[in-house]
Amino acid sequence: MGHPRPPEVVELAHALIHTRQTILPKRLAEPGPDAAQLQAILGAAASAPDHHELLPWRFVLVPAGARDRLAEVFATALLERDASATPQQVAQAREKAYRSPLLLLAVVRLRDDDAEIEPHERIVSAGCAVQNMLLMAHAQGFGGALTSGKALQSAPLRTLFGLQPDEQALCFVNIGTVVKARPVRLRPQAAQYVSTLPDR
Repeated sequence: MGHPRPPEVVELAHALIHTRQTILPKRLAEPGPDAAQLQAILGAAASAPDHHELLPWRFVLVPAGARDRLAEVFATALLERDASATPQQVAQAREKAYRSPLLLLAVVRLRDDDAEIEPHERIVSAGCAVQNMLLMAHAQGFGGALTSGKALQSAPLRTLFGLQPDEQALCFVNIGTVVKARPVRLRPQAAQYVSTLPDR
């Protein structure tokens, strides 16, 4: 038998986990987290599982003053993939840099001197760190979402964020005040994703 937590703690954890949902960046607005709230969000990442305590991930905050640089990277990455992109498509690519009040890039280090910890385990650790951050933001009353896209693998983005050869950009973490909520979607039942290994 484990060490039971107070019922109110269990109920709160259950509520936070089961009411968290993805809120698209276009539905996030100011205000974003203040300095203390941001530190709590970032600190939550540190409780993620981390085999050998490698800290194989990091986050890069993209403040308002750096959004123009990110917007140009998004536009350049699009034109590198598709030289025939229309001005409207380029403008839409740029606009993605400004959508949420709080924007962070999640980066994972896939290789280092500890060869025992495989890349997939490092990515799982990074994913747990991201989920902890989203749950803390949700507890504070904010909405959040993860965004990705082909620009994450582009040379301009890697240069902008100073990614090393053994690092990979995983996703952007978007957090802000929800301006348009939606009903929590129906979740899959455990029986849909859990099986039992037979005795023989």
